[in-house]
Amino acid sequence: MKIVMIADDSPVIRKVARRLLEDMELVVVEAGDGAQAISMCRDNMPDILIIDWDMPGRSGVDVVAEIARMPSSENTVIFYCTSELNISEMTKAKRAGAKGFLMKPFNRKILLKKFMDVGVLNADEQAA
Repeated sequence: MKIVMIADDSPVIRKVARRLLEDMELVVVEAGDGAQAISMCRDNMPDILIIDWDMPGRSGVDVVAEIARMPSSENTVIFYCTSELNISEMTKAKRAGAKGFLMKPFNRKILLKKFMDVGVLNADEQAA
């Protein structure tokens, strides 16, 4: 079973994302900020990360870069999540190690398509 980390300072976003991801039969862990996400990844790297662009203390791009540099992240797919279409920041995130992007608000269909597009889920793993 795949493990997904949601790193977002909004408890509401984390709660909504958790419900969507658990409905897709994925194991979900949460981080309330970038430092917590980095610490948790050092201990146990998830298969998929959804990292918010704007969190207290560290930018999402910095968090993406630090996690992507970890040797254990080799097979981890990082999604940079934003509510604004900011090409400059999205380009920085891509260069830092993000494999894809999620725009808020997202739903189950969008998550499933994004995960399948980058090969982290396939049709056999797709929840009904």
